[in-house]
Amino acid sequence: MAGKLDWLAAGLPIEGSAADHPRAGDVARRDAPTCRLDESMSSVRERARAAGWDACVVVNEERVVLGLLRSDELAKGQDEPVERFMRPGPSTFRPHVPIGEMAHFMLDHEVPNSPITTSDGRLVGLLRQEDAVRVAHGLHSHHGGSE
Repeated sequence: MAGKLDWLAAGLPIEGSAADHPRAGDVARRDAPTCRLDESMSSVRERARAAGWDACVVVNEERVVLGLLRSDELAKGQDEPVERFMRPGPSTFRPHVPIGEMAHFMLDHEVPNSPITTSDGRLVGLLRQEDAVRVAHGLHSHHGGSE
């Protein structure tokens, strides 16, 4: 069983009946901006906004998630380092978590976005609440139809 969980946690493809149920790792955006602890807030803010994001995931050289800047934090500071304003140790989720479960959690806890990581903490992508809800809703509207 540990082998299968490691496989799922790494975000690798799965087969069988569960394969057509999207998971957090399938929906997470791989293009989410990342930044380092010592980067200036102003340069990170410019880069994130230019890419159409209101968040930035703080990672180290190995892409291990150290923190998160959401819109509130991203609006702060100028020359100060990211480390000063980031949310340290944000809640992260594994790629194999079903998207319906993620959508419920994110809505219930008012989480706008959440890093999806491998079991060793490396960033897979950033899951946006609206993406999780849209995909989960799409799943429910396809069930029970006459095909």
